[in-house]
Amino acid sequence: MIAVILAAGMGTRLRPLTDEIPKALLEINNMTLLERMIKNCIDADIKKFIVICGYYKEKVIDLCPKLAEKYDIEITTLVNEKYDVTNTSVSTYIASENIDDDFILVNGDNVVDPQIIKNLAICENTGMIIDNYKTLNEESFKLIIANKTLNEDESIANGEIEAIGKGLDIPSSSGEFIGVSKVVKSDINKFNEILAKLIEENPQNYYDFAYKNLSKISDIDFVLTNGLKWTEIDDHIDWENAQKLVKELED
Repeated sequence: MIAVILAAGMGTRLRPLTDEIPKALLEINNMTLLERMIKNCIDADIKKFIVICGYYKEKVIDLCPKLAEKYDIEITTLVNEKYDVTNTSVSTYIASENIDDDFILVNGDNVVDPQIIKNLAICENTGMIIDNYKTLNEESFKLIIANKTLNEDESIANGEIEAIGKGLDIPSSSGEFIGVSKVVKSDINKFNEILAKLIEENPQNYYDFAYKNLSKISDIDFVLTNGLKWTEIDDHIDWENAQKLVKELED
């Protein structure tokens, strides 16, 4: 299994913290977000990584060999040269078109409870981590799961994605996609075809939308957080929350 970490974005809402550094290289307790996510994946028995960089790419490219040596893992860096005019669908496609194995896909600005990665890694199907506890708001990347069923211990839901995005009706939503997912080998070609169409329609599309069409032709496991904590880091409030979460997890 491979972990793909998206670290190409500019993080404009975090300025001045990101004036000269990508979000993934921001540090909490003397550890970059990138290294922390790599450690989470290593704990889930993942040893191969692809890191997609763009904004201040040379700083990411310089760090990755050092992390590879430190943890005895394999890290490949690929570049989204159009990081400033594209979005995560393009960054994801740059990686996924070169993969022929199951892969975990994570946003480089996430801080998560390590158990979240472990729960996703053991899924047999393509999967998405869905927060079913958090109070949703207008900024939450929500989804509505049609014909939803739960497994015996209520840790995984199955069904078809009826809708996905920030603008969904909150009471109708099934939860929030946290930007951590998995694509199994047998779904990669279909996933890439859907991604390519999204990019053709609009290179600013998020890769997240690909899962809607994929859910119509493949089984997707919606792995529920059931209270496990995480945060994305889009702005300064998120940055403060991330620092609190890291302290909580490390304590």
